[in-house]
Amino acid sequence: MDAAPLPTVTLKIERRSQHPWVFQKMLERPAARIPPGSVVEVRDRAGQWVGRAFYNGHSRITLRMLTTDADEHVDAAFFAKKIAAAVAFRRDVLKLDADTDAYRLIHSEADGLSGLVVDRFADTIVVEFFSAGMFKQRDTIRAALAELFPGAKFYWFAEEHVGKQESFDCRPPEPPPPGVITEHGLKFRVAPGSKHKTGFFVDQRDNRRTLASFCSGKRVLDLCCNTGGFSVYAKALGGAADVTGVDLDETAIELAKQNAKLNGVQARFVQADLFSWIRDVLPNGEKFDVVVLDPAKLTRDRETVDLALKKYCDMNRLALHTVAPGGVFLTCSCTGLVSENDFLESVRRAAWQAGRQLQVFKVSGAGPDHPFLLSVPEGRYLKAVFARVE
Repeated sequence: MDAAPLPTVTLKIERRSQHPWVFQKMLERPAARIPPGSVVEVRDRAGQWVGRAFYNGHSRITLRMLTTDADEHVDAAFFAKKIAAAVAFRRDVLKLDADTDAYRLIHSEADGLSGLVVDRFADTIVVEFFSAGMFKQRDTIRAALAELFPGAKFYWFAEEHVGKQESFDCRPPEPPPPGVITEHGLKFRVAPGSKHKTGFFVDQRDNRRTLASFCSGKRVLDLCCNTGGFSVYAKALGGAADVTGVDLDETAIELAKQNAKLNGVQARFVQADLFSWIRDVLPNGEKFDVVVLDPAKLTRDRETVDLALKKYCDMNRLALHTVAPGGVFLTCSCTGLVSENDFLESVRRAAWQAGRQLQVFKVSGAGPDHPFLLSVPEGRYLKAVFARVE
């Protein structure tokens, strides 16, 4: 029995972009209601077939293109093929299993699965939904992943603001107990279902190792340390003389202490707001040879990007006062709406206001398991700027 024909939606424009997002204003209003997350046929204003996509009339991103191949149907086989290709890239091309058992398996648009992010943490797979369409396919997605990772435990979720924007109700299961992952020979306790991302910042893996190479015998300050990734690398892999981590999140600080213990290293972790903590230590003249500043995402709204850039400037200005002359400073932004150029400009302003000169020697991003498409610059969200401070 043939499948029922898909609903059709029509663009007001010719389709001349490879970006998978199509916004509401670019579409004719469908004659009949189409449930959020439905797969639809897409035609342009001339009636030419364009592709198949997820449709969501409640979302600003009304279409998420999935295929432009007329012979490719969006069914269980489609998801199995896409997911298998994404996993094979990480395993066979990037060969990540040689370094870690924790990495991103699916990075949304970059893997042809707009609205889906999947991370692996040893034998736990964490699935994050960013679209009603992917949420609707959750059982199919989980079945495809289970084929590739037999015996894996699954946890899935969507952030509350995403559920509201996309009009779906994701009720996560009970989070699995924290597990232990290995990365470059170091161990970290990971708690899926915690506040930050999918449980651990796997995107900073390569930057942690780079940072460690500057830490031998040095005093290190890790601001917004979260669960202590940079701190543990600095001490265990880098041979730092002294490490202090600061974060406002009490749960993250507790995990950071556990991570230091797991790796048999001594590090001091402080639960505090970085602004008040730095202002308290500055009068003592305390300086650090290596300083990391890696705050959480500062905005999801284009209307507040200027405010986010101002906050980046304020944070960096204050952090720069803690860096000893000739010291290394790593400053990061994971706010996708902030471009690399705008972030660098905010750091430049911070350095000027702090009376410091920055000699930038490396600008990095997320690890290769977080690829991005040139047609989707939003996928290149992480900026990591390494500089020597004069």
